[in-house]
Amino acid sequence: MQIGVNISPRQFGGDRWLAMIRQCIDQEGLKPSQLCVEITEGALIRDMEQAVVQLSELRKLGIRVAIDDFGTGYSSLSYLKRLPIDFLKIDQTFVADIETDQDDQAIICAIINMAQSLGIGLIAEGVETQEQLDFLKSQGCDIAQGYFFARPMPVDQIKC
Repeated sequence: MQIGVNISPRQFGGDRWLAMIRQCIDQEGLKPSQLCVEITEGALIRDMEQAVVQLSELRKLGIRVAIDDFGTGYSSLSYLKRLPIDFLKIDQTFVADIETDQDDQAIICAIINMAQSLGIGLIAEGVETQEQLDFLKSQGCDIAQGYFFARPMPVDQIKC
């Protein structure tokens, strides 16, 4: 099982948060490969050089990195070739209407094609229907998450 942890733009930066992540992994007995740190585009582009260093440190530990809410920020796509990332998370705003909105379908297809060409994995957020899942699978999306699979729940109710 993989655990995704959102890192806010306020948390991202400096060495303190990296030490906190290392400490949490040690305390909880997690394998680093079980953790995926999710960071928004906006947090990454504030200081690109620092972001590259910090994300590289995470990946050296074996922690996976995802860009959260991909496609909703105001950043340039040029960072995709510079940042050491494992996944792009397709924002739920694009997923919500893929059954009826050809523009959302086109955007999702473009994101999937781009990510596949760059060797980056994909996670679609906000999947709520079988039709959404079927479309994403047919386009080659790696992973989907959303209410279709499960609603948020306490950790003791999760079945692996």
